Amino acid sequence: MKLTIGENIRNFRKKHDLTQEAFADRLGVTYQSVSRWENGLASPDIELIPKIAQLFHISTDVLFGTDLESTAERITEL
Repeated sequence: MKLTIGENIRNFRKKHDLTQEAFADRLGVTYQSVSRWENGLASPDIELIPKIAQLFHISTDVLFGTDLESTAERITEL
């Protein structure tokens, strides 16, 4: 099952022991914005994508779930 970017953000944020508020502060957005992303009601602005990936020490491919490992898992599922 492919995770949405919001679900990936939630998983990585929790993995890094960050609250929505602390994560939002680092990005210069509100915690409500983070909540909307994580609940699939909105997506982060395109300018924030590299900053989010950098904060989690991952590539944007991993953030979007399009890295080779995720792709291989989806192919296996099919």
